Amino acid sequence: MGVSAADDIDVRDISPMAWRLLRVAAGFGQREVEAEVDDIMQAHVSMLESDTRSLSEARLQELFDLYRAEITDEQLCVLVENF
Repeated sequence: MGVSAADDIDVRDISPMAWRLLRVAAGFGQREVEAEVDDIMQAHVSMLESDTRSLSEARLQELFDLYRAEITDEQLCVLVENF
């Protein structure tokens, strides 16, 4: 498997708007994320996307991996780079 530009994305540098767009593009509602990722509540996702609170790097990476599994690396990169 080759290296993708998505492999170089630092989850700490993703904007709140990009987090929201990644979630939607991956086909998840906030409550669905809560059901998919242990120890993440809908409120955590909401605060991340509204820029009122961040999550630990480990939790950000879990979200990133969840969304990445559902969209192409090209889509992921476009959303992160442009939003």
